[in-house]
Amino acid sequence: MKTRLIFGFHAVTARIRHDASTIEEVYVDASRHDRRMGDLLRAAKAANLRIIQADDQRLDAMVGTRRHQGVVARAGELSLARNLSELLDAIQGPPLLLLLDGVTDPHNLGACLRVADGAGAHAVIAPKDRAVGLNATAAKVASGAADTMPYITVTNLARAMRELQEHDIWLTGTTEDAEQTLYDVEYTGGTAFVMGSEGEGLRRLTRENCDRLVSLPMQGSVESLNVSVASGICLYEARRQRMLTTK
Repeated sequence: MKTRLIFGFHAVTARIRHDASTIEEVYVDASRHDRRMGDLLRAAKAANLRIIQADDQRLDAMVGTRRHQGVVARAGELSLARNLSELLDAIQGPPLLLLLDGVTDPHNLGACLRVADGAGAHAVIAPKDRAVGLNATAAKVASGAADTMPYITVTNLARAMRELQEHDIWLTGTTEDAEQTLYDVEYTGGTAFVMGSEGEGLRRLTRENCDRLVSLPMQGSVESLNVSVASGICLYEARRQRMLTTK
């Protein structure tokens, strides 16, 4: 079974709660005896997980960062949709998706996974090239959402967008020069929000393949929002509209 490292209290605790059977072993900082570590150790022992005492330097070397909070787990992959076809076959009701066009910062990817999970989106989709992969940093920032939110990578984003359109999913691109705002459009049907990269925004071909473009009304002095913040605003607007239609 292919394994990867996950680290940080949120990510490791979420995996234990979601599916402890996928965890091979948990490495913990032997010098930590605080309540947070105690809670994690009790959860790990209750799940009969192998716990390995380690020092801070070993944990640093394992994950390549000091932001592990003293806990690292080696775990297998969860059974989530692995490609676009599997995803579309499994969705019940109108799909709600997030497409990321060239997001290269793992912190932004992790935050996008987190807000997508919170808003009840069905998946996050991104190209394999010119984009960050789902690495340990992204998983930590996602605070457990990396284990529950399918992250689908596609070879050709434009082709994937056309496949979504064939399944009656409307592609809504976000750009500051759009004539319509986010609040002028209905998202109760199949919807995929398309977000551009941190600096360049939507690429030309991606923009041309969108069914519609919307902007986020900016009332203050800043010109744009972080991609994860913008994603959250868009996804929750779609969720708000869908909740109203079910009342």
